[in-house]
Formats: sequence, C-alpha cells, structure tokens
Amino acid sequence: MRGARRGLLVALFGLLLVLTLVVPGPVAPARAAAASLSGGITGPSAIGMGLKGTYVVSASGGPAEAANGTQVGTYAYKATLTATNTSGAAVTPSTGVLVNGSISLQLIAPNVSESLTIFVLVTSSYQAANTSQNFSYTVSILEPYRVNAQLVVGAAAGIGAFELTVTLDGSPVGSVNVPTLAASATYPVTFSYVNPNLAPGWHTFSISLAQEHGLVTFAGGQETVSQSFYVPGPAPDYSFYYLLGAVAFVGVVFIWSMRVGARRRRPKK
Repeated sequence: MRGARRGLLVALFGLLLVLTLVVPGPVAPARAAAASLSGGITGPSAIGMGLKGTYVVSASGGPAEAANGTQVGTYAYKATLTATNTSGAAVTPSTGVLVNGSISLQLIAPNVSESLTIFVLVTSSYQAANTSQNFSYTVSILEPYRVNAQLVVGAAAGIGAFELTVTLDGSPVGSVNVPTLAASATYPVTFSYVNPNLAPGWHTFSISLAQEHGLVTFAGGQETVSQSFYVPGPAPDYSFYYLLGAVAFVGVVFIWSMRVGARRRRPKK
C-alpha cells in the first residue's frame, strides 16, 4: 500500500515536472509600436530681401516616441536651403536636436527677389532603431516696403530706451526699439515691412513721438514722420479683346468666302 502511494507521488511529481518544462512561463510584453514620424515647418510665408525670419520645426512619432507619447529617444535634424541664388542666405543652427519635439531656426534671406525652400531632414532614433522624414517649406523673398527717419535728442538731457510703433494706413504693423541715447545724440530709425497682399494704390507709413513729450524729435523738429509708397495693380487683362478680335476676324473671312463663292456660282452671260 505504501509502495503504491509512493509510486503515485512519484508519478505526480514527474507529471508536474513535465508540465513545467513544456508549458512556457509568462512572456514579457513587447514594446507597442509608436506612431509614424510626422511634423512640419511653420513661419512667415514671405520675408524681405536681406531680412531675417524665424521658423519652427516640430516632429513627433517614430522610434524616439513611446506608445504612451513619452519621448524616449532623440530627434536629430539637418537644415538646408535651395534657391536660384543662395548668396548671403543661411539657416541657423543648421544641425542639432529638437528639444521637447521642436526647434526654432533663423532664416537670413538673400538680397534677391525669388522663391526659396527650406528643407529639414528629421531623424527619430531610439537604441538601434531610427526613421527619417524630410520636411519642406517655401518662402517668397520680396522687396520690402521701408520707412526711414532720423531721431534727434534734445540738448538738455538724454533719454532712456523706448519703443516706436509703426503704423500703415493707421493700423500698427510693427515697432522699432530705440536704445538709451545721450543728450544731443542722433539715431537712425529704419523699418521694413513685407505684405504680398497689399491692395493696389497709395499707402502711408507713420511714426509718432507724441509719447516722448518733446525729449526727442525727428530731424527738422517734427514729432511725426510719414512716408507714402505706391503699390501698382495687376497688368491689364486683354484676353477678352483678343477673343473679340479673333471672332471678328473669323466673321470677316466667312463673309468674304461667301461673297467669293457666290460670284463663282453666277452663270456667265
């Protein structure tokens, strides 16, 4: 009896051992796949010749991002420019890594009016895995509208730093920061503005020193300076007149051919 029990226990122990070897233990869950790499470039669509513009590159997804949206790897980038003439143009910093998924780049425009494209190659990496995506953004480089003036500080005392507001047709379009100036000092004020959608006709820049209470004036003692410029309209569209002329020509040819045909069909006397 004892032998039978002992044999049963040995058989159960053997079966348990076999099951332990055959049935696998729990498998560690694999890292869920993150979203595919995506992103883009944002910034002004037009800037003035020789001026600067700020563009933000952003990216997410790829191996650098865990399934829960946490960044676990790095986003490296390389920025380049293409244009007909890139002399004097630059984008900085041209290489680096995105911080919290984004980076601000500064574009220095060339001194020519043309179309320029910013290309940014972003690589999402984590451990041995990486994936890349090339983003692009086209910028129009235009001749800017400018207003220039000369500030003159009174002889009695200097003046602290202040900000001048520039208006166009009565609406604010930007500002100029003026540094601290000593008594009797002069300072050039230059403001450039780009807007490809200005309506044809005359427009006027204005800058006022009314808030400075006479401590500083423009050259000539003026408190306000205004400068106007003209935006030409589109070229005339003569397509309607071309079409009208073509129709008239066809009509003349038709009438002439009918008269010639009629003469040929008349019987000879």
